[in-house]
Amino acid sequence: MLIDSVKDLDDWNAWETAGKEFVDLGFKGKVIYMAKDKGDNGKLAFLESLGLSLSSAMNVARYITNESLPALINKVKYMKEMLFSGSDDKGLLGKNARRVMKHLSIPIDDDLQQTLSFFEKIEARRGGLDMLGSSDASFRCLVESFPQILLLSLDSHLKPMIELLESIGIPRERMGSIFLLFPPIMLCDIKGIERKVLALKKVIAVDEDFGKIIQKYPWILSTSIQDNYKEIVYLCDMEKVAKVSIDKAIRTWPLVLGCSTSKLKVMLEQFGVLGVKKKKLGQVIAKSPQLLLRKPEEFLQVVSFLKDLGFDQETVGKILVRCPEVFATSIEKTLRMKVEFLTSIGVSEDHLPRIIKKYPELLVSDIYKAFLPRIEYLMEVGLSKREILFMVRRFSPLLGYSINAVLRPKYEFLVNTMEKPVKDVVDYPRYFSYSLEKKIKPRFWVLKGRNVECSLKDMLDKNDEEFAAKFMDAGGMPVSSSPSQP
Repeated sequence: MLIDSVKDLDDWNAWETAGKEFVDLGFKGKVIYMAKDKGDNGKLAFLESLGLSLSSAMNVARYITNESLPALINKVKYMKEMLFSGSDDKGLLGKNARRVMKHLSIPIDDDLQQTLSFFEKIEARRGGLDMLGSSDASFRCLVESFPQILLLSLDSHLKPMIELLESIGIPRERMGSIFLLFPPIMLCDIKGIERKVLALKKVIAVDEDFGKIIQKYPWILSTSIQDNYKEIVYLCDMEKVAKVSIDKAIRTWPLVLGCSTSKLKVMLEQFGVLGVKKKKLGQVIAKSPQLLLRKPEEFLQVVSFLKDLGFDQETVGKILVRCPEVFATSIEKTLRMKVEFLTSIGVSEDHLPRIIKKYPELLVSDIYKAFLPRIEYLMEVGLSKREILFMVRRFSPLLGYSINAVLRPKYEFLVNTMEKPVKDVVDYPRYFSYSLEKKIKPRFWVLKGRNVECSLKDMLDKNDEEFAAKFMDAGGMPVSSSPSQP
């Protein structure tokens, strides 16, 4: 390697014996001198120093016959800094590359084909795609796959390209990930990219999120992906799915853009079998677009799992609309574990369907970060495991409430201000579902002002008119009439 050879001569102090003029050259000058000494004006040897084999170096050298060696060295230095000095998680680059390779199922243009070939070269090397963000591992593959990048002008192309991407919301430190995940962007005409960006902003309702989408999915700038977007919109229009749902799905999970409409249609049909159509279908797509990329057999396995728990097909469809994330998770690693946890705390198989139907989010909540801390808190305030189990059976959303934002302030108001025993929530756990400021406090102060004592259920389980008729002998009161988000 050229650079290694220069370093070796430095280590051996061999430059001093070659003459004083070589000592004063500096490292860069020594590289240029040694490169020229090796022939081909030094460019072939310099390419070899980047890690290219002799045959690859000879192939790339044909593209840069008019480039001077000093200019080439400066350009390579700039590109390496641009590509590899950002703050991105290097492992995330490889993960994103694998995702696009896995889910891309549309006819692809030359830019995407070259990109996939570039990924395959890196994947074949030691460390695989996890080394995509490593200069030593991937730069040589980049040059071999896209030798034209060495012809790009720093001042009239690369720097203006970076300024353009910054103007649409991409931070400078993220440029490297964009170019490594979709190298053809570097070769695109700047005016052409501006036209594509403007065209996409007109058809995709992304606004200020556009830069974020490009960071997640730079392939959106390819012709194939843009053409497929039009096909996706047409398919969803046929299924009576609102375009706003599609655009929201793309913002959160842009990998959908690379999925063929034939595959998407198969999944939409599976949703339809469960009675999820039109507006409800749009809700599912917007909330959990990754479901569209699942294999039908994986989706049906979750359906079968839920049916085995005791749900009929209509209820499974309602769970899909309420919490589509359930159908995007692993049965063994997530769903079965949650069911086993619920049975371990005393929930019988007979009660499971009722509990899950009321709050299917239980199946995708974290046992150690959500369930156990909430159970432990309720025990700390004086409730037994048996009482907590009774409360969960009656009102399963209880295990989904934040301790600090919901459980603690409502408990403290109950015992400190209302002066009621904590055991009262055992009979009416739905107490925790009502807004403290909009419903619990106003109604309590009304009752206190009239010296009325009543249960939590009588106090809260009535609309405004019913409450006023019973406790105020009036026609209404300005407080919330239904449970609200706590």
